[in-house]
Amino acid sequence: MMEVFEKWYRRYLFEEESVLLLVLLAISVVLLMTIGDIIAPLLAAIVLAYLMQGISTQLQNHGVPRWLGVSVAYLVFIGAFFGVTLGLLPLAWRQLMGLASELPAMLDRGRQLLAILPERYPEIFTVQQMNGLVAMAQAEAAKLGQVIVTQSLASISGLFTVMVYMILIPILVFFFLRDRELILRWLGGFLPEKRPLLRSIWAEMNLQFANYARGKVVEIIVVGAASYLSFTWMGLNYAALLALLVGLSVIIPYIGAVIVTLPVVLVGFFQWGFGNEFYTLCVVYLVIQGLDGNVLVPFLFSEAVNLHPVAIILAILFFGGIWGLWGVFFAIPLATLIKAIIYSWPSRDSEQPVLPVQQAETVKE
Repeated sequence: MMEVFEKWYRRYLFEEESVLLLVLLAISVVLLMTIGDIIAPLLAAIVLAYLMQGISTQLQNHGVPRWLGVSVAYLVFIGAFFGVTLGLLPLAWRQLMGLASELPAMLDRGRQLLAILPERYPEIFTVQQMNGLVAMAQAEAAKLGQVIVTQSLASISGLFTVMVYMILIPILVFFFLRDRELILRWLGGFLPEKRPLLRSIWAEMNLQFANYARGKVVEIIVVGAASYLSFTWMGLNYAALLALLVGLSVIIPYIGAVIVTLPVVLVGFFQWGFGNEFYTLCVVYLVIQGLDGNVLVPFLFSEAVNLHPVAIILAILFFGGIWGLWGVFFAIPLATLIKAIIYSWPSRDSEQPVLPVQQAETVKE
């Protein structure tokens, strides 16, 4: 057994960079699994600063001074950050509380509709089945209402933490934007001077994260705004809450759109029943989802992520389990990063492969 491990070590860990990369990956996973909640503001600030860096870089490419590009990017961030935290989220929370208060009336109407099924289709549905379904729905609704009330009471004690985050994250984003080069040089001082493997993986990671994160944020905004305008125009109840759910659903490929369809359809059904408004809502919602999948996504994500759907779902489950919402958001680029690491990992039995970024640079030359 020891000979097997010794051969594996000599084959894949014969370089200093390989050992260093393995240690960095292990430390990153351990930190996310153990103190991920504690360093969540730091991680959120890094991601937000990374997104805003794109605006600053684009302005500098057009001849704008660096200090002005950073200032404009930071002002855009401040406007969006406080607009969401002080405007959109409180509105969505109020609508959620209103929806929770109307759940008993919705369940009663649903019970009346389900009671008709055994009369029309006695060979398929029975009265006992419908009663059991209604009882289960009432129990789940009671649990949901209790959770919402508990969270609203607990939010009083967590208000101080929220205020600290609202102050801490903008400050961190400002310093990450202003001192980006200084921080990267400081971190690079802990790494070997010659690090071709780490440089190639960083180039691939930077490309994937930039394309995915910025494109996904734009997709969330566009889909959420289109849903809110459509729901408001139709007069749908809880338009802001449902539009927020539809916008956030694009974070989870394949699964998010299916999950969020249920609350949209149920709210429309309990508001209008089987009428023209309900069918119009279904058509509008399907159009939004169709345009998102067939027009918006191909336009935003020009750099195709060459991953199998099974690999994407496994990445969502794994990274979401150890890092929560951020893990779900970055599941695809993180899976692509792992693929790049495996592809570029040095081995004595094979030549050093070339990453797609390096291939593109060779073609340009």
